[in-house]
Amino acid sequence: MSSSTISQSHNKTEQLADAFRLFNELSQDLTISYQNLERQVAKLNDELAAARSERLKTLLENEKIAARLRQILAALPAGILIVDPSGKVADYNPTALEYLGEPLLQRSWSEVADRSLKAVSENPHERQLPSGKRVGLSYNALTEGAGQLVLLSDVSEMRALQDMVDRQNNLSAMGEMIASLAHQVRTPLSTAILYASQMSRPGIGESKRQQFSSKILERLHYLERQVNDMLIFAKEGRLSMATFALHDLLGNVEEAMADRLAACNSVEFNLKNEVGSEMLIGNEPALRGAIMNLLNNAFEACAGKGVVALAVVRSSRQKIIFTVRDTGPGIEKALFQRVFEPFYTTKSSGTGLGLAVVDSVVRAHHGKVSCDSMPGMGTVFELELPIAWDTKPALPGGFSGRQAKFEELYDEAI
Repeated sequence: MSSSTISQSHNKTEQLADAFRLFNELSQDLTISYQNLERQVAKLNDELAAARSERLKTLLENEKIAARLRQILAALPAGILIVDPSGKVADYNPTALEYLGEPLLQRSWSEVADRSLKAVSENPHERQLPSGKRVGLSYNALTEGAGQLVLLSDVSEMRALQDMVDRQNNLSAMGEMIASLAHQVRTPLSTAILYASQMSRPGIGESKRQQFSSKILERLHYLERQVNDMLIFAKEGRLSMATFALHDLLGNVEEAMADRLAACNSVEFNLKNEVGSEMLIGNEPALRGAIMNLLNNAFEACAGKGVVALAVVRSSRQKIIFTVRDTGPGIEKALFQRVFEPFYTTKSSGTGLGLAVVDSVVRAHHGKVSCDSMPGMGTVFELELPIAWDTKPALPGGFSGRQAKFEELYDEAI
């Protein structure tokens, strides 16, 4: 064998050895990579298992919380409904079903409300169920536009307790009112009886008879004013309403005040109407009487000299203000807070109901009356009235029952 042949064979052997060595190295690298991959896969499997376990744990906890919440909702004494964004009932608790009856699920909430919830005029946030129960109605928006939560809470017991308290307050207030009325009536009635007994004396002259007759008539007129004021005060919230023009009201006030203006020619009277011929809804005679009451007080406060002004302005698109202003001595701070109290008066000939009647009439028209005064600076009364309204006003605390009772007793008496 030649040396070249031996050399070529040796080279091939070395190449084959190098190939096997490279193969072994690649095999070792592949083995190591595979082992690393196995470890990574095992690690990922462990992490995935842990994540799955944690997720399952969270799901179980959420399910427990959801179950607990459902138990709480089921046990709540209030009706709860979920209304979806389309306005349909998506879920509800047993109390809601008890209150509203079937069907509920996937029904339009407006249809359910129309079917089972009757409006209560004295409280816009309460409804009456077919069973007669009273429930409070409230809405709460859910997050992210998920709809609304409707809450129906039973207020029947609370309403019954409130009615009981109101009845007790009415009885107490009725007693106070009757005592005050008796006090106001007794003095002029006793005076009239005294004058009447004097008229029956023998030998009384005609001039004396006429004098006593005039005194009796004066006392009877006082009693008539007292009863009229009392009836107006008692009718708060139950006045008959109609449409009338503002300029007609002001014209009637001027006409009714003609005698007062003639008798007090040293008192300047100004009337300013910035509203024009606006149409109002209300009881024109009652409003006229309230304004005249304030004007008469203003004239008396001026004591024969000064200025009395009546102004009508628009405070907003739906409200107007009547302002009565005088340049009299004003009202002392100690008396200021009591001017609207029934039967409170600082005048010897006053009934104590004038400003209470004004307040009563204004409340009946869904308005408010306010007073501002400083000693030596005159007095200002403001009557703010809505041009239009469509809901019944809330009566001042405790007055509604005693007013109705007084009117009932008065009607029976006459």
